[in-house]
Amino acid sequence: MKKLIVLLLVLLTPSAFASSGHELQSATIDLGNKASLQRGAKYFVNYCLSCHSAKQLRYSRMAEDLDISPELVELNLMFTGEKIFDGMNISMRAKDAKKWFGVNPPDLSLIARSRGPDWLYTYLKSFYIDESRPFGVNNSLFPKVGMPHVLADLQGLQRAVYKEVETESGGVRQVIDKLEIVQPGKLTPREYDNAMNDLVNFMTYMGEPAKMERQRLGWKVLMFLFLMLVIFYYLKKEYWKDIH
Repeated sequence: MKKLIVLLLVLLTPSAFASSGHELQSATIDLGNKASLQRGAKYFVNYCLSCHSAKQLRYSRMAEDLDISPELVELNLMFTGEKIFDGMNISMRAKDAKKWFGVNPPDLSLIARSRGPDWLYTYLKSFYIDESRPFGVNNSLFPKVGMPHVLADLQGLQRAVYKEVETESGGVRQVIDKLEIVQPGKLTPREYDNAMNDLVNFMTYMGEPAKMERQRLGWKVLMFLFLMLVIFYYLKKEYWKDIH
């Protein structure tokens, strides 16, 4: 039983999703930052939505939650003839996607809930040049990744710097020590980090839109319960004042 509990704790730890020895970088998640969510929506639509759907989120819900007018959403965030009340689907057919990429790109509606924001943030920063891969890139967090580096024009291209580590058998193997930019992109490293934080922030919202409403109502509910506690306390004193 103890072994089972330990195994569950390991599996539920976010770092368990990382490849061996890869430390996750922390994303700053703030669902109250509407500007960040709006920027993240822009990056998601322009760089992710061409291959990955987010069918569980409707454009109309996004417009309401992120304070974007439906007209602006239709003009700037909808490109394949959808309606404002539709989910965020893609026009690419599943059989074509499997033919081109070897697998049908997964829906990303719940990816932040299944992988965790820190995993996504680290993943988006961990692509590097690898000519042995079909798209010429690999990912240090997700080895043998099956997708191209669609954000390369923003980040640029990175190369892997290796170091030698000793194995348990006494041998030596090479592991990735760090990634360094060899071809700059449109953004500086700091700007790219901020952009990916905005994207992950939006994907976190996308996985549970109702969380924003709960956070808005939470303090009101707590205040109501506190006030009722005071009322009930004095009411109880009034009821029991003649009983000793």
